[in-house]
Amino acid sequence: MTALGLALVAALTYGLSDFVGGVASHRASAWAVALLSQLGGAGAVLVVALVVGGTPEPADWAWAVLGGVGNGVGTAFLYRGLSSGRMGVVAPLSGVGAAVVPVAAGLALGERPRLMVAAGLVVAAPAIWLVSREPADDPAPVPRRGGGRTPARAAVVDGLLAGAGFGTLFAALAQVGDDAGLFPVLLNQLVAAVVVVVVAAGLRAPWVPRRPAAYLGLVSGVLGVTGTLLFLLSARAGYLAVAGVLTSLYPAVTVLLAALLLRERVHRSQGVGLLLCAAAVTLVALG
Repeated sequence: MTALGLALVAALTYGLSDFVGGVASHRASAWAVALLSQLGGAGAVLVVALVVGGTPEPADWAWAVLGGVGNGVGTAFLYRGLSSGRMGVVAPLSGVGAAVVPVAAGLALGERPRLMVAAGLVVAAPAIWLVSREPADDPAPVPRRGGGRTPARAAVVDGLLAGAGFGTLFAALAQVGDDAGLFPVLLNQLVAAVVVVVVAAGLRAPWVPRRPAAYLGLVSGVLGVTGTLLFLLSARAGYLAVAGVLTSLYPAVTVLLAALLLRERVHRSQGVGLLLCAAAVTLVALG
């Protein structure tokens, strides 16, 4: 499979992961879901890592730890946002930072995509923004589990923090060597689990799984780490900037699933954003 195909399948699995995690976070503690997501991903990676093997260098472990911090922060605030706001707002916003950070890292490392590909990356920026834009006719607070009301702007903050974390994850993991195997990814997942617990404890939020719905996080974690591995393969086969941006289109999957299965409304601006997502993919493919 080409780098383009790998990145698009990564976006699909990330979108599915966010949808499952979002559903679970409406029914249980978002922090418990986030923790189980990381542990579920770690278990899946461990099985594959034992088969694949590899010889990580010290630098690979360091990048894995940095990526794990980003992964933990991203997952924690994404699921907190999904538990208190519409999926069609929080998840897309996380895609903004997840796209920007790898592009900046790729350019800093000397990547210079061809003109058509660069045009696709440029189109992707407003696409993600439009998909994530809070409609002017829907400014009201959104419901959260427990009967309270959370301002939409709080969900926006959670989405942006999640995007910064996931962007760091993408940029850091792309620096792991080809011969390192998957044990650095395993470390990444474990560090992320610790970060989730630390952040939750700092905010005095419940992170111990107590409701059965929280264990859907295990499914979300397996899907999420599958997306991470596919992104890693895509970045190694092509450009980090391209892999990062295409993978960051995952909110489109979450929005569509929320619209089809949860009957969330897709606003006009989001529809335009979805069309631009398709145009961005087309431009990159033609390039």
